[in-house]
Amino acid sequence: MAVAGEKALFWPDREALFVADLHLEKASWYAGHGQPLPPYDSHATLEALAATASQTGARAIWCLGDNFHDDDGEARLDGPAADLLARLIRDHDWTWITGNHDAALGGRFGGRVVAEQVLGPLMLRHEALANDPRPELSGHFHPRMAIYLRGRNVSRRCFVASPTKLILPAFGALTGGMAADDPAILAALGNPANPAALIQVGERLLRFPLGQRAERTGAAFARFA
Repeated sequence: MAVAGEKALFWPDREALFVADLHLEKASWYAGHGQPLPPYDSHATLEALAATASQTGARAIWCLGDNFHDDDGEARLDGPAADLLARLIRDHDWTWITGNHDAALGGRFGGRVVAEQVLGPLMLRHEALANDPRPELSGHFHPRMAIYLRGRNVSRRCFVASPTKLILPAFGALTGGMAADDPAILAALGNPANPAALIQVGERLLRFPLGQRAERTGAAFARFA
C-alpha cells in the first residue's frame, strides 16, 4: 500500500485507489438550508480524484462512504460535475460503500453499491469497528492534525493507523475534520497501545504517535518505515 498525495491510498498490486468522505453536493445542501456557499465543491473534489487516479494509474476506485453529503445529493449533482463523475465511473471499476450520510445511495451514475466489502485480506467499510480483528480500511472521522511545518503552524489531513486498522482522511474539498487523537477515533481503533497519525509531506510519509501512551511533548516528525 502507498499513500497517494495527502488524501488517498493506492494498492499497486490490485491497481486500486481508496478514498473516503467525498461529501459531494455539500455546498448545495448548505444552500438549501439558508447558508449559501459557492457551488464548486463537487467539481473540485472530482477533479482532484481524477488527477489522483491518473497519477497512480488506478483501474479500480473504492469510495469508503459519505460519498454524497446527504441522501438527495446524488439527485442534485448535475452539469460538469455530473459529467466528470460519469466519466470516472465509466473508466474505472467503481465501488460505492455507503456511509451514514448516504445510506440510500442508489448508484444513479453507475458503479456497485455495497454496505461493506471484503477485498483480499482487507475489510472495507465506512466506520471502523473496534471489535473486528481483521485488517480494515475506513473513513468517517475526517482526521486532521495540527503540526509545526516550515516555520508555521498548519492543520493537515492525516491517516490514523493501528496495527490492524487505517482510517483515511476526508477527500472532499469542503470537509472539516476531527483531531487525530480525539477519543472517538482512538476508541474506533480499539484503543491500541501505539496509534499513529501519518502525514504525507513531499516525498516523505511521516509518523506521529498518538494517545495517552505516546510521548506527547516535544515530538518531532519521524519518517514512517
